[in-house]
Formats: sequence, structure tokens, C-alpha cells
Amino acid sequence: MVAQCLGAICGVGLVKGFQEAYFVRYGGGANELSAGYSKGTGLTAEIIGTFVLVYTVFAATDPKRNARDSHVPVLAPLPIGFAVFMVHLATIPITGTGINPARSLGAAVIYNQAKAWDDQVLWIFWVGPFVGAAIAAAYHQYVLRASGAKATGSFGSTA
Repeated sequence: MVAQCLGAICGVGLVKGFQEAYFVRYGGGANELSAGYSKGTGLTAEIIGTFVLVYTVFAATDPKRNARDSHVPVLAPLPIGFAVFMVHLATIPITGTGINPARSLGAAVIYNQAKAWDDQVLWIFWVGPFVGAAIAAAYHQYVLRASGAKATGSFGSTA
């Protein structure tokens, strides 16, 4: 996580260095809670957005899929990219789409304006993604995989 945060800081620094006019115009890419939305709505958007992305990654890359689904890892980028697209469509108007704490931190560090460091909402971009990812992992592991094992039962093929 530390390396990812440092990478995000360096990446945002490069963007600022190469395209400073756009960087300033778009608030440095820093996440903020849009006017008219509550903290609860922002947190919920981040949790659901991260859940959708992480669950899609797990589902698209699960090595325990059936042999008939062997083509799935090759096509995994398609549903993952579509999930990222859909999450952005849904959450950009609310939070600017954090769904990655390192990205949110990198933009806040380099932009370094009051809105980026607003301690009343900055936590949303850390708590939301961690909670959403944890729920997706638990759902995939304990609900979907458990129900898949029950569904095949003694009739499941071992060949």
C-alpha cells in the first residue's frame, strides 16, 4: 500500500508537471464530496463502487471456474473495464470516484488545497474502498464459493 501511495503521488506530480493548466482547472483530480450530497451518501457510493469493481475482478479471474470457462481469464479485462466505466458513471457526480485510497491520497498531496485535505470528508475515500473491498471478498469467498460447493455436492465431476 505504501508503494501504491508513493506511485500515486509521483503520477499526479507528473500530470501536474506536464499539464499544469488542466491540473489546476480540474482541481488536481482531488476527490471531494459534491454539493448537495451527505457524507453518508458519499461513503455509500464509495463502498458500492469499490464492491462492484472488486467483486468483478474476483468473478472474472477466479481460478476455480469450470474447465468450460477456460477462456475467461483471457477476456477478464472486458468485464473489469466495463465495471470501472459503470462505477465512474455512477459515482463521478457524487464523489469524483475515489475507489482507490492511493489515488485519492496522491491527488490530495500534490494538489494541496483545502478542499483536498478536508478532514470532514477525506476519510470517506479511505474507509469506503476498504469496506467495499472487504465486503466483496467476503461475499465471493463465503457466499458464492460456498453455494457453488453445495450446488455440485456429490454429483460434481472430479474429472
